[in-house]
Amino acid sequence: MAKNRSKRYQKAAELFDSEKVYPLEEAVGVVKKFPSPKFDQTVTLSFRMGVDPKQSDQMVRGSCPLPNGSGKDVRVLVFAEGEAATEAKNAGADLVGFESLVKEVQDGMMDFDAVIATPAAMSEVRKLGRQLGPRGLMPNPKTGTVTDDTAAAVKAVKAGKVDFKLDKNGNIAVPVGKASFDESALVENGRAVIDSLSAARPASAKGIFILNAALSGTMSPGVKIDVSAWN
Repeated sequence: MAKNRSKRYQKAAELFDSEKVYPLEEAVGVVKKFPSPKFDQTVTLSFRMGVDPKQSDQMVRGSCPLPNGSGKDVRVLVFAEGEAATEAKNAGADLVGFESLVKEVQDGMMDFDAVIATPAAMSEVRKLGRQLGPRGLMPNPKTGTVTDDTAAAVKAVKAGKVDFKLDKNGNIAVPVGKASFDESALVENGRAVIDSLSAARPASAKGIFILNAALSGTMSPGVKIDVSAWN
């Protein structure tokens, strides 16, 4: 084990077998037993995928509504005008606007966690690739964030919808809740994420789709989980 690991991390690592592959339910139980820092850790599922991220027809991307929410207060920005903008505000969007809001983001304003846009607004929103792209926040029809039904999209994100996307190294990481959640809630959220990921398998993907997966807290070791049932 690396010497620079905290005592809390090292103590957590002693509570399980790092080589063992656990059923999701057991992995959640293990993570729940880890010593906790002074904040409510985010629990994340991390996947190593059996696809080639360099091939455009093997891109894995989608979204998943978490049955028990994410436990996070998500700040939602909506690029829209007219009725769509009004509906977004009424649904609880934190920031709503169009051209002036695009300019604010271009100038460095990044006080938001999710972005939704109407199809009509995308001609301007696409100019924000350098700002939104690296954070995975560019609206996309596949994740339901490019839509005229801004109210439904805002409500879904606020309720705990999470997006996932293959990175350039062939990995995907998806938050499934907070360490304070009941075990049953984390298991249910975790199953929903794996189901959604499995359903997003590209037609061109061959062989094992999910090579391996692990469950971890923000500052805890990863516990390997058995995903064979989803391959």
